[in-house]
Amino acid sequence: MNDRSVRISCVVPAFNEADNLPNLLTQLSMQLSALSDHWEIIVVDDGSRDRTREVLAEFADTPGLVVLHFSRNFGKEAALSAGLDRVRGDVCFMLDADLQHPVALMPQMLAAWREGAQMVYFVRENRDDEPFWKRWGSGLLYWLINFGSSVQVPEDAGDFRLLDAKVVAALRALPERNRFMKGLYAWVGFRTQALPYTPEPRLHGKSHFSGRRLLNLALTGLTAFSNVPLRLWSVFGLTLALLALIYGGYVTLAYFIDQRPVAGWTTIVAGLMLFGGIQLISIGILGEYLGRVYDEVKQRPRYIVDEQIDNSPFSQAKTSMPLPTSTESDSKHG
Repeated sequence: MNDRSVRISCVVPAFNEADNLPNLLTQLSMQLSALSDHWEIIVVDDGSRDRTREVLAEFADTPGLVVLHFSRNFGKEAALSAGLDRVRGDVCFMLDADLQHPVALMPQMLAAWREGAQMVYFVRENRDDEPFWKRWGSGLLYWLINFGSSVQVPEDAGDFRLLDAKVVAALRALPERNRFMKGLYAWVGFRTQALPYTPEPRLHGKSHFSGRRLLNLALTGLTAFSNVPLRLWSVFGLTLALLALIYGGYVTLAYFIDQRPVAGWTTIVAGLMLFGGIQLISIGILGEYLGRVYDEVKQRPRYIVDEQIDNSPFSQAKTSMPLPTSTESDSKHG
């Protein structure tokens, strides 16, 4: 395989990125054209509420462009999965649409792939631009996920990465609907290489990951890749039971030996409230895991594609047959 014969796919999830997409598509097209004669860009519009659909319509006739419009907002993990379901290249780039992932680094990733790496990802050199609570929460989350686990998820690695076709096939084969992509990248394994980078400043708009979205993603990752909360709470419950037993023995002995009166109703009420709260927290943790099981059992598709534009050079008949994990209601072909 010579340098320009490699077939390249590029997956770009987008949510309310109307201001960034024109620059991104221009830069991507130029960079991919410099790397190969055969490439496609798969933009997944994750139910955007701004002019993203109209902007993408202006590029509808662009050679190599594939656009998937979701019927609603299904989340970034679903958008990444939809893009991977449509990948047809020998190698796949993944990057965000906000221009913070420099396309100039793509040749470095491709060079690592040619040297034998099957997955190449970039790791942030620092997170100084993020608030303290986000840095602290991220560190705690990855510690909980990696604690006692055989699969170690890199802490500061994002979705800016390169995947070999074998890695893409492995990710497609995973059936779960509650997907934590950073964990799935680590779970499938393969030969990986990490490279340092510093994100570019965001030119337009702001991050769409609110505190609520980040918390939901954290809960998904934690319940999908770790049983630590269940185990920690079991240890905590056992510790409290032992302390209660010791305290009960102490009160009993004190009553019979020193004739000390047993504490009144205030102590009892406080103890009941404490243990009631602990029980409710325990039920909540169990509910999180049970809720994930419930979502999996329902077998609903991870996303629904409302409209599709397909100008990929890899598509011969250019049909819109959905894969088992998706549903498409309408299709438009370039």
